[in-house]
Amino acid sequence: MAPRDGSQERTGTPDTVEKGMATINTLRIGVKAFVEKDGEKRKAEILSIQRKKGEPNYYVHYEEFNKRLDEWIPASRLDLSQEVEWPQPEAPTKKSQKSTAPAPKSATLPKQTAGQKHPRTSNTVATSRKNSESPELSTTTGNAAKPARSPLVGGKENRPGSDRSISVIAPEITTDTPKGEDSELDLVDIQDAAAAAKASNPQHQAPYSREEEIEKLRTGGSMTQNQTEISRVRNLGHIQLGAFEMEPWYFSPYPSTFTAAETVYICEFCLSYFDSNQTFTRHRAKCTLLHPPGNEIYRDSSVSFFEIDGRRQRRWCRNLCLLSKLFLDHKTLYYDVDPFLFYCMTTRDEHGCHLVGYFSKEKESAEGYNVACILTLPQYQRKGYGKLLIAFSYELSKREGKLGSPEKPLSDLGLLGYRAYWAETVTDVLLDHEKNSKDGKGSSEISVEEIGALSAMTTNDVLHTLQNLNMLRYSKGQHVIVLTEAVLEAKEKAKAKEKAKGLTKRRIEPARLMWKPPVFTASSRTWNW
Repeated sequence: MAPRDGSQERTGTPDTVEKGMATINTLRIGVKAFVEKDGEKRKAEILSIQRKKGEPNYYVHYEEFNKRLDEWIPASRLDLSQEVEWPQPEAPTKKSQKSTAPAPKSATLPKQTAGQKHPRTSNTVATSRKNSESPELSTTTGNAAKPARSPLVGGKENRPGSDRSISVIAPEITTDTPKGEDSELDLVDIQDAAAAAKASNPQHQAPYSREEEIEKLRTGGSMTQNQTEISRVRNLGHIQLGAFEMEPWYFSPYPSTFTAAETVYICEFCLSYFDSNQTFTRHRAKCTLLHPPGNEIYRDSSVSFFEIDGRRQRRWCRNLCLLSKLFLDHKTLYYDVDPFLFYCMTTRDEHGCHLVGYFSKEKESAEGYNVACILTLPQYQRKGYGKLLIAFSYELSKREGKLGSPEKPLSDLGLLGYRAYWAETVTDVLLDHEKNSKDGKGSSEISVEEIGALSAMTTNDVLHTLQNLNMLRYSKGQHVIVLTEAVLEAKEKAKAKEKAKGLTKRRIEPARLMWKPPVFTASSRTWNW
């Protein structure tokens, strides 16, 4: 084979990956090469190439790592002493296929059978992709989950002496609930899920038109429909928010002129953004806002929550969406924030209320979602604020008298946070129920529906949590909820860890919530264009 683009000869067949030696001049977008990172050589794909100060810089994505680790690297970090993988040639378009080889008349698309769900709205299926360094995303692709099949009575997991446990009878659990495939779930990367969704749906090979996107948003809620937004290259290098300087994780559609700025300065109160320190300093001298522009509905010794209507505070909520998009890969940003309420958590000091995180919520969700998008800013992560945000969303659902669940798909960190919260909440409910039953204050039996009512969680979320923790068994013709030794030991370890670090667990105190469910007219629940 004759070498192309002036590079050395490449080896490979049409059915295999084409490899060969490369030089700086022959590298192009799509090439996979080895890159030095943290003292190791890792395979990475080149997503973009730019020249800065006369030298080429490459934006790379490391294989089997989350997109938040993508970065710009100089040519010196590329290892061109090893073979690279050349991108596969693009497949011919449908137009060229029709002009050269028209499809036979009998060739038709497979019809959707009755009861089969659309790929974008079906249940989660088990997917295998291992990544010890970074958790991947869970998304909703694949066919509907199979009905649960009860384990055989007398099996190893049901033998009386297999583990010391506390049993709570669940008298009525229907057999058509989804099987606990989520317990064996390895999280799948959103890029793969997006590609699979597009490939399985020929009608959406092209990006959504604006009209189609608006219709999806009206029924979707969290602005996660447009998969073309996922593959964008990160455009900002650093941002400064208050006393913290951070490196963004993902692309966010800030003005194109901001991409050339070394640091983007964001006002931590009004969230306005500036590409120079001079203009930012001038703005801070004039900005009088000291907290999010909404009603304070909760305050305790550590945090405050504010409720902001996207229709009344459009500019602030749009700036919040721009900021959150830097740390949420799956979020497709639109400036139409009217149909949403934003609940912002802040910490207080003598300088004002500093934004910690937020979640958005549809003013009226047809599917009963109590969260559309949720984010804890990176500087406040791993400090218990994420669980506090989730707990607050369920406290609002309790006040509304509804069962709530977050909109899917969740981000990778969001999924981990929700699973931890669900596990802790279900365990606490069962422990409280056992204590009350021993004191003679209640029945010894509890159902999945009762657990959901006490925690404001949906039945599906309760079932998935019980299955993930291996707490749902089948014995003597009925389902049994079992508090296993493993779950109790994990809870004790968590308490000991908090005590060793001197941490006080943050909790939502319902009595401090000064809030009534708002009522909106039809016009205030939609876009006002």
